[in-house]
Amino acid sequence: QVQLVESGGGLVQPGGSLRLSCLASRIIFSLYTMGWYRQDPGKQRELVAGITSGGITNYADSVKGRFTISRDNAKNTVYLQMNSLKPEDTAVYYCAAQKRDYAPYWGQGTQVTVSS
Repeated sequence: QVQLVESGGGLVQPGGSLRLSCLASRIIFSLYTMGWYRQDPGKQRELVAGITSGGITNYADSVKGRFTISRDNAKNTVYLQMNSLKPEDTAVYYCAAQKRDYAPYWGQGTQVTVSS
């Protein structure tokens, strides 16, 4: 069974930084496009950042210049470095793995709270 396990969430003050990690198991990690999504209660889940198997990245406009997605295929891990955090970045952050047009696999989520 495919597993995606996120870590690194927590409470941080505005302007601070966090790095999220997502460890994947039971997939050929290098073949998958990996993504970070976030969801606030009562809102739709939104894409924050994605990285293809070839290393091409894309970002939501709201995080461009502040967040960086990266992957380490040797460690089956995708990262999200989040800098200059704002209160509106508060959400549950989810890792996703997707290959071609198949349904994505999801992690269980990690809470990020930006508050003073």
